[in-house]
Formats: sequence, structure tokens, C-alpha cells
Amino acid sequence: MATIEDFERVEIRVGTVVDAAPFPEARKPAIKLWVDFGALGVRASSAQITQHYTPDRLIGRQVLAVVNLPPRRIGPFVSEVLVLGVPDEEGGVVLIRPDFPVPDGGRLF
Repeated sequence: MATIEDFERVEIRVGTVVDAAPFPEARKPAIKLWVDFGALGVRASSAQITQHYTPDRLIGRQVLAVVNLPPRRIGPFVSEVLVLGVPDEEGGVVLIRPDFPVPDGGRLF
């Protein structure tokens, strides 16, 4: 079992998608996201969320992401954060987001 200390090491923060673009070079269908985390700045992410989302409908949406994982190269793109979601009944990813607007960079506890 994980301890509370294990959980505290994972830094999950809220940010607002400021740009999004198709990512045709990815092996699986994906979208490139740029997310503003306030004082942490804008970070890039590759997200396999094409079943429910299009790039233009993501801009302005708040999302939750793990911000303290090492960067990961996905083809020609470097993903700096892991945007969080859960699968629906058919396996399509549904993004996790706050019910109400909150300040960018806020940490999940």
C-alpha cells in the first residue's frame, strides 16, 4: 500500500489549456496541449484524448496534471506534464477538472 508520504511526492496541479494542436506524428491518436500553471509557467503535454475532444474545444479548459515527472519524448515532441483522465465505458479518456474555476497552479491535496 502507498503511504501518505508517497502521495505527497506526486505533485498534481490545476492549469488552463492555452493552446492545443493535433499530433499526427504520435503512434496513437493524440493532441498536443500547452497548459498554463500560473507561477510554474506553461508546460507541454501529449494527451490521447481524441475520442472526446478536439483541439479547439480544449482551449480555456482547466485540467489536472502531474507536474513533477521527468519530461518524456514522444516522437518529435517533449511532454513535460501528465494530464489526468479516466476511461469511459468504451476506453475513451475523460479529462479530470475542477467543478468551478480555481487559480492556475493550485495543488491537489
